[in-house]
Amino acid sequence: MQGALRSLRLHGNVIKNAMLQHIRVMNPATLPTVFSRFESVSSARLEEHGFESTTIRDIMKAKGKSADGSWLWCTTDDSVYDAVKSMTQHNVGALVVVKPGEDKAIAGIVTERDYLRKIIVQGRSSKSTKVGDIMTEENKLITVTPDTKVLRAMQLMTDNRIRHIPVIDNNGMIGMVSIGDVVRAVVSEHREELNRLNAYIQGGY
Repeated sequence: MQGALRSLRLHGNVIKNAMLQHIRVMNPATLPTVFSRFESVSSARLEEHGFESTTIRDIMKAKGKSADGSWLWCTTDDSVYDAVKSMTQHNVGALVVVKPGEDKAIAGIVTERDYLRKIIVQGRSSKSTKVGDIMTEENKLITVTPDTKVLRAMQLMTDNRIRHIPVIDNNGMIGMVSIGDVVRAVVSEHREELNRLNAYIQGGY
């Protein structure tokens, strides 16, 4: 994931440098027009449409409730076998774990990695082991809020070597995003920024 993060940052720098080079090779007579166009855009507009503006909230809106695997859950008393079966059926890599009989109070999350490291590698039985025995407990979770910037979320996931991160607000957990969600959002943001820079040059603003 460190490599992916470096690649995306490099991609953003390449875009910026390419656009600056485009300006340098233009006819000098056109430069005042170009720069006046840049200067006419307010700082608020640039901030609104600049790099690194996408938030976790944007990702969750794009995914929609029907595609949001965060609402798939199991309990601490379920077998690991049943939890992994649910992940496979719904094509997700993690489940929210709740405490049985406590109105779905969050206990933690369980992931494919937990299954591989704590069941397969250790030769344990997935049918006789409870999810609560292998899950990442709530007090150890790395989390983000809906307003967290996407690149910040990617950095947290990279630094902590995790592929899924819960999203919380004042009322508790409201969703979960994966490293795939984050990477797609960053790539999309850089692509949109390139289009905006082209529009500036071509007179679209």
